[in-house]
Amino acid sequence: MNSVSVFRTRAQGIVTAPVLVLAHGAGAPADSPFMELLATALSGQGVTTVRFEFPYMEQRRRDGKKRPPDRKPVLLDRFRKVVAETCGSFDSGPGLFIGGKSMGGRMASLLATESGITDVIRGAVCFGYPFHPPGKPDRWRTDHFQALQRPIKIIQGTRDPFGRKAEVDERGLDALANVNLSWLEGGDHDYRPLARQSESREDLIRQAAARAAGFMIGQE
Repeated sequence: MNSVSVFRTRAQGIVTAPVLVLAHGAGAPADSPFMELLATALSGQGVTTVRFEFPYMEQRRRDGKKRPPDRKPVLLDRFRKVVAETCGSFDSGPGLFIGGKSMGGRMASLLATESGITDVIRGAVCFGYPFHPPGKPDRWRTDHFQALQRPIKIIQGTRDPFGRKAEVDERGLDALANVNLSWLEGGDHDYRPLARQSESREDLIRQAAARAAGFMIGQE
């Protein structure tokens, strides 16, 4: 996989494992602390991850200047390219999945609506889905869920400002055939728990990884 820089984290102790092509969120790179913790936790659950960066984040890595995300067509084109290259680099027998953190998960869900999506892709996993911009619950980003060609798993903190449990429940999204919602009690958009909780962020990330792995193994 020469044309795109990737970060691979192989499943621990498993020769053939589900592979998750994992995209970063809007503001942090593929090797951010959250992404590193998540990849490690997924590895412990028997999932190999392939992390990559969108063009704007690669440019930021080169020059150190922050910039807004690329437009959606550019993001999706990069995602498709990495998926295609991953298909040629790994044994897809155990299952190839797409997913991401926040914006990356949204892009994965959009790819999962495409009629030409490769048969190798079995589903998508979204870690902290941006249902709407914070403070703007009138701008939902879920219209495409009706057109999903593959099942998606969304793992969300109950107090995520991009979509709290109460408001998401009101939309009835979990009733859709290809949408599977899972909630992390007390977690925010980065799975940080409330101060009074006994769990740490690392605990919630491990919970998310376990639920994601259960979903992926169930799609075999």
